[in-house]
Amino acid sequence: MSKQSVAEKETTVEEKLKSLFSLQQIDSSIDKIKIIRGELPLEVADLEDEVAGLETRIAKLTEEVKNLDEAHSDRKNSIKDAQEAIKKYTSQQDKVRNNREFDSLTKEIEYQNLDIQLSEKKIKEIKVSLSSKTEILKETEANYTERKNDLDLKKAELNDIISETQKEEEVLDKKAKDAEKHIDARLLNAYKRIRSNTKNGLGLVSIERDSCGGCFNKVPPQTQIDIRAHKKIIVCEHCGRILIDSAILVPSKN
Repeated sequence: MSKQSVAEKETTVEEKLKSLFSLQQIDSSIDKIKIIRGELPLEVADLEDEVAGLETRIAKLTEEVKNLDEAHSDRKNSIKDAQEAIKKYTSQQDKVRNNREFDSLTKEIEYQNLDIQLSEKKIKEIKVSLSSKTEILKETEANYTERKNDLDLKKAELNDIISETQKEEEVLDKKAKDAEKHIDARLLNAYKRIRSNTKNGLGLVSIERDSCGGCFNKVPPQTQIDIRAHKKIIVCEHCGRILIDSAILVPSKN
């Protein structure tokens, strides 16, 4: 192979790495925007779920309070009906013709008195339950109001960020697409695959203190020499990131 063809190959690999580094810078800027925006949608979604849950709870508690109110009224009416029945049976006792009729009315009066006692007991239980449910309902409504206000604020904050960053993200997306045109499909796909498997989104990193700038594992001296030679694309044997040397770290003009 001639010296000229070797130089051409070295230049080609170096230009690929520079284009890839430029794309990484753009992608990292887009990632920062998505990180800022990405936290808020999660918070908004969580608050929406919480508010929806509180709404359901309020509806359920409201229904329970309503049912207890109705049960309270029913028991009071039952007492009133029993008292009326006792008056009627007591009046009838004065007109009976024999002991059998008198005893029968007496049993009816006793039954109505027992019914009154039962209703009074139930009313006490209902009042305790009603008081507890009403208090819980008030607390839940107060919590709902607070969380709903939080949700409204977070939604407003998210909308502001979206409106502020949307144009910037669109510009960066265009720059990313332009940068991708200068990278062959095989290398670009590899870079994107690596990025998708990393937490910080870095598919391409430089050597820092003889170590990979992504996973911080030591890079062998010979591998470092090969990286500086720009003769081929080299990846970290530990994390799989594409490795570059400091000569490639030139600010992008895109």
